[in-house]
Amino acid sequence: MIATNTAAKRVALTRLRLTHFRNHPGLTLETGAKNVALTGPNGAGKTNILEAVSLLTPGRGLRRAAFSDLAQADGDGSWTVFAELDGALGEAAIGTGTDVAEENGGRRCRINGANVSGPGAFADHLRIVWLTPSMDGLFTGPAGDRRRFLDRLVLAVDPEHGARVSAFERALRSRNKLLEEGGADPRWLDAIEHETAELAIAVAAARIDTVSRLAGLIAETRTPSAVFPYAEIALGGWMEENIASGSAADAEDLYRARLRDLRGRDRTAGRTTEGPHASDLSVRHGPKQMPAELCSTGEQKALLLGLVLAHARLVARLSGTTPLVLLDEVAAHLDPDRRAALYAVLSDLGAQVWLTGADPAAFAELGAESVLFRVSSGHAERLE
Repeated sequence: MIATNTAAKRVALTRLRLTHFRNHPGLTLETGAKNVALTGPNGAGKTNILEAVSLLTPGRGLRRAAFSDLAQADGDGSWTVFAELDGALGEAAIGTGTDVAEENGGRRCRINGANVSGPGAFADHLRIVWLTPSMDGLFTGPAGDRRRFLDRLVLAVDPEHGARVSAFERALRSRNKLLEEGGADPRWLDAIEHETAELAIAVAAARIDTVSRLAGLIAETRTPSAVFPYAEIALGGWMEENIASGSAADAEDLYRARLRDLRGRDRTAGRTTEGPHASDLSVRHGPKQMPAELCSTGEQKALLLGLVLAHARLVARLSGTTPLVLLDEVAAHLDPDRRAALYAVLSDLGAQVWLTGADPAAFAELGAESVLFRVSSGHAERLE
């Protein structure tokens, strides 16, 4: 367990309103800034509520869905998520959504009734971390899944990271297109590779910094006998190794030269073969000194949960505010002792937590600082 950061301000949603979002034509939750437990049958829309909350942060939310897929099936194609909160800067009202009149398929973002440039502005008011069942195969799945998971961790402490990753991916696509065309002016390739190298170093450096900080926090607070085992994490790849052995400027020059040398191979492969888009996050079960992918399914879930909770602590330490913690169907897979241990850790964390589960009995030990809602299709009833 990680010691509570008493300097961190608690951030909490006090009211959430959804309009034409997924299966919720018009849903309002009054939370009173308490922890929130959502119960109800499968398909009732519990995860949809967590997804709506997750859109109040940079990125595409916990399902990474297209914005057009978020609209109610029999609605007009628009949707909105609106929240009142006690945030990092005090009380605020933030919202996001789409309008059927918008042709580009983008979404609008507002803070206190005024339009803002994008969801990155929400980070001034709150940060959000989450764990969903779709992440259960993180340690055994492809490296791309772990990179996306890592980028989500970085984004929670560095709201500019998403823009850097997007810019880097655009640069890669431009380089790949020039290589595919074959007869492109080498000066064009030089220019795009200069930009690609600069962005690549920025992406890799942000990832390295977050991994280093998170690994340090875990090492500082680890307890071998904890219910949720501590993780040992490291970021591996050609670029990370070169940044570690020298300066970022030297690594940028090396990568730019590497891109030039690999033009022939990359043209044949149809893609850029080296860079931060090929890096991987390695995770080990600390107490067992075993690679996470070789652990049992139960051990992997406990390890992942411990890692996400440690990351929530890091966000609080670096931002000075506790993040919202979204846990989808987590308690149902824990035995009573581990569930009690989870609630104790969450209480110590001090953050507002949103949980889902089909069985209301799983939330009996959450305590008076929590509110329970029974969710049915498009409705939510508060349970006393």
